[in-house]
Amino acid sequence: MSNLPRLFRILSITAKFRLYEFAEGQSVYLLLRLILLPFSLISLFSRSTQSNRNVRLRLALEALGPIYIKFGQLLSTRRDFLPPALADELAALQDKVPPFSEPKIASLISDRLGLPITEVFSTLDDQPLASASIAQVHCARLLSGEEVVVKIVRPGIEETVRADIRLLAQLASLLARTSSLGRRLHPQEVINDYKVVILNELNLLAEAANTSQLRRNFENSANLYVPKVYWDFCRPDLIVLERIHGMPISQIEALLEHQVDLKKLAERGVEIFFQQVFDHNFFHADMHPGNIFVAFDEPDSPQYIAIDCAIMGSLSGDDQEYMAKNLLAIFQRDYRRVAELHISCGWIPPETPVHEFESAIRTVCEPIFEKPLGEISFGQILVQLFNTASRFDMEVQPSLVLLQKTLLNIEGLGRQLYPELDLWQTALPYLERWRAKRLSPIALLTRLSEQFPEWIDQLPQLPALILRAINQTGELSALSNTLESLRQQQEKELAEKHARDRLVGFLALGLSALTLLLPAGASISSVPITTLGLAGIGLYLLFFR
Repeated sequence: MSNLPRLFRILSITAKFRLYEFAEGQSVYLLLRLILLPFSLISLFSRSTQSNRNVRLRLALEALGPIYIKFGQLLSTRRDFLPPALADELAALQDKVPPFSEPKIASLISDRLGLPITEVFSTLDDQPLASASIAQVHCARLLSGEEVVVKIVRPGIEETVRADIRLLAQLASLLARTSSLGRRLHPQEVINDYKVVILNELNLLAEAANTSQLRRNFENSANLYVPKVYWDFCRPDLIVLERIHGMPISQIEALLEHQVDLKKLAERGVEIFFQQVFDHNFFHADMHPGNIFVAFDEPDSPQYIAIDCAIMGSLSGDDQEYMAKNLLAIFQRDYRRVAELHISCGWIPPETPVHEFESAIRTVCEPIFEKPLGEISFGQILVQLFNTASRFDMEVQPSLVLLQKTLLNIEGLGRQLYPELDLWQTALPYLERWRAKRLSPIALLTRLSEQFPEWIDQLPQLPALILRAINQTGELSALSNTLESLRQQQEKELAEKHARDRLVGFLALGLSALTLLLPAGASISSVPITTLGLAGIGLYLLFFR
């Protein structure tokens, strides 16, 4: 019941901004209008007068809060799915969310730092440089002279986020209980994973730590630059970072004016992605255009600049191995290998006919090869793969949700930068190098050397482990001997019982024979019955017991 107010607000905003118009012409349109009718009457005098429904959708997402804003951010990168006008409107959600005005930014920063701002900054801009769903950013200069940005969490945003998460969790539970599709999608696990992600996003110290880690991973890299963190001025709801100077990656015309090599930029983007996933196992999982900039001082060798490291992803060793092997197999069109990997990883039931799944994968993947990225839609391929895999009871793996989201963002960026990019030819050499490196003697020795200290650490415990194993072996041997004795005793008792039965059988046959020798005066009618009865008992005990 605690989520009802939030649900009513969502329905009210949907009615106020007339979002049902997006369903016009669909079968669900009339049902949606009926559900929203009471809320439409309530919002009759406060409804949006904006005639452009794309603008109304953006305003509605802003009013609904950070979770919905992030959904709009993801949609804005998928220009293959959306009309250009709608994609342009949603792109404003990336860094142009309306800023908060109260309390004043100077007093808010001073309270969170626990210091007067004059003891930290020589200048601080009142107007935000960027305003996003969770936080907003202000430019400043430290007393030491460095240009920095101050990122601060919106006041009161955590309460809204937690209310939305509770509502989504209830909807996910309902979906999982009432739908086989929902059970296969694991919606509750997905929501739990997303809860961890977005609550971590509210903790800016986690973002600062992620930024430092990513900066170390790409230290001295010509492909990616990550700003410095000023840890002395970082708090859970406020961080101070080096100010970067670059061009937003979405400004394609400006990049062209500066003669930036877009082909090389797109190829470096793919390389950075695979390097993060397979070399570092630590990847930026919120790569919408508002978080990616380009340093244009060397247009022939452009460098990416990454900001907003709040959402980072990593894979388990098994998932990482699985992804690399599957991508290699797909790129090499080895669909039998792909099918076998799915079965061996337990993603589809082991009784699945390999040849049938192989054929299904071939049907989906074969058309995508030897085409530029502009003619390929990862989104459509994912939909086709999902529809195909559902026939084989394949389950969605929640651990890969962030990676899937990142792939969608990568495709959106690639389409904007260089639609002719051949993703397969760019990625395949990298994966082949990764495999060769993993199988090289040096890599094997490196992995052994990583395990060696742990083995040395466990060496003093080895005698105790051996004794324990010996004791367990002795206990198992004693148990085995006891079971064998019980088995032999049971066989002995059974043999004795059979012997007694046979003796009784012989006696019964003997008695039946004596009845045939009875004198003529005996009851003749009873003789055959007695004889046959005793003979039957004897035969049964002799041959069937």
